[in-house]
Amino acid sequence: MRIVFFMPHLRGGGAERVAVNLARAFTERGHRVQMALSQAEGPYLKDLPPSVRVIDLRAPRTLSAIPRFALHLRQERPDAILAFMLYHNLGALLARWLTRAPVRVVLTEHNTLTLSQQDDPNPIARWMPTLMRWFYPMSDAIVAVSHGVAQDLARYTGIPIEQIRVVYNPVITPLLYRLREEPTAHPWLEDLSVPVVLAVGRLTRQKGFDILLDAFHRVAQVRPARLLILGEGEDLPLLEAKIVRLGLQSVVQMPGFVQNPYAFMRRASVFVLSSRWEGLPTVLIEALACGCPVVSTDCPSGPREILGNGRYGHLVPVGDVDALANAILEVLSSGGKPVPPDWLKQFEESHVVEQYLSLLRGDL
Repeated sequence: MRIVFFMPHLRGGGAERVAVNLARAFTERGHRVQMALSQAEGPYLKDLPPSVRVIDLRAPRTLSAIPRFALHLRQERPDAILAFMLYHNLGALLARWLTRAPVRVVLTEHNTLTLSQQDDPNPIARWMPTLMRWFYPMSDAIVAVSHGVAQDLARYTGIPIEQIRVVYNPVITPLLYRLREEPTAHPWLEDLSVPVVLAVGRLTRQKGFDILLDAFHRVAQVRPARLLILGEGEDLPLLEAKIVRLGLQSVVQMPGFVQNPYAFMRRASVFVLSSRWEGLPTVLIEALACGCPVVSTDCPSGPREILGNGRYGHLVPVGDVDALANAILEVLSSGGKPVPPDWLKQFEESHVVEQYLSLLRGDL
């Protein structure tokens, strides 16, 4: 089968990591895979196997990417499109309509739209529920990455929940298990006489790192600890200023994007997800797969599903600094909650990939 991905870029992010994992898995199963990117940039490009052909559409905006992608469809005649991100989902449908190509289109939703769209500065954002209600049913399949995302998508657009398939992300791969054993070259993780709290994600308001800093400030007043936040993003100056304001310069570091966060997760004392909203936070699953105890906000959507309603990690209310600090302190004192291996199988690549291939072929 000839499969083409359509998405903005491969900068650091959970959805981008999922796309790379799927592309690699498809090629390993003998499928021909192309990745059409509005802009062929981002650190995950180097994680693609040579067998995946990257198409750089050189389009700064989704609107300008659509006719270029349509031309690509006309020339290459793929069997199926797998689209990522809201605007590119709509763009994939428009590109197929422009070419009248007999190609299946599978859309994926990775976020809680009722919350994420509130922060979207694009003027068209206010029309998104209507556009999605009109266009999404024209696809061959709509995939939501969690039950929470599916329910939110149905509420947001009016699309019947029965038309939305829930497929978890293929997060746990053999490569993850190999990478987690590599060294980190970070001195804090070589000497864990002082425990290390770890967080990973884009430095944006969504991820709630401002809340985490307030909570960690309270943790540091109770016991020695250090905090590492891995990632890049527009909130870096704000977070750096907050670290100085709280007097945490000696115990908080933000090294930026790290190609292999799994080695950090393997060695950290506790992993914290402080997000205001998510879809299915891949970093939370990755931390569990690396054997790291976790604390997470009970945000929409994903953490409650991943953590089995709190059986396999601490859940705290979104924005509750005291609850977050107390949960971190509890894990540092008593350890995390054990996770049975069978629980993680639902997030394994081998389990998820066949579901995607069935949707792309039209078997489901």
